[in-house]
Amino acid sequence: MQIKSVCVYCGSSPGLMPEYRDAAISVGRLLAQEGITLVYGGGNVGLMGAMADSALAHGGRVIGVIPHALVAMEVAHRGVSELLAVGDMHERKKKMADLADAFVALPGGIGTLEEIFEAMTWTQLCIHDKPCGFLNTCGYYDALFQFMRHMTEQRFFKKEHLESLIIESDENLLLSRLKSHVPTRSEKWIDRGGPKTGL
Repeated sequence: MQIKSVCVYCGSSPGLMPEYRDAAISVGRLLAQEGITLVYGGGNVGLMGAMADSALAHGGRVIGVIPHALVAMEVAHRGVSELLAVGDMHERKKKMADLADAFVALPGGIGTLEEIFEAMTWTQLCIHDKPCGFLNTCGYYDALFQFMRHMTEQRFFKKEHLESLIIESDENLLLSRLKSHVPTRSEKWIDRGGPKTGL
């Protein structure tokens, strides 16, 4: 699969451990060196800012997408290649998705999870067939993956969709797998029209 742009979701805070920032810097550098456009949330703070600065420092193209309200709060990165100010968070996510060939989550908070989960949901619903991945720095997402396996065991999340996620702790391996991704062709629903116990 040809990857010309990657949408990266990550924290607007730096997190507890320096390894999180190091990983963001490495991702920005890698995308720039590979000639891949970085699409991200347009901030100049936390992991977002470190990643964007790294990509720019290595000659990469960076597109930031940020709601007007956050621009007004002076967290917009004014040095990116292209800064797109949009009306709200919904428009932001749609624009980022349209601009990207793949989606990756670095360590972050509930906003990061909400964004990558929406991209995953759109894959399930066949709205797009773009790969979704996690850079699992220092095992940050281990507990999340354990819960997602629980979801599959309880038949709320298909095993095929869980297995289609690209999970790596090394950004080079992650990018390599994004490029070789083969979309999963499986409808979202499990046991649709199944037994109606207790009715």
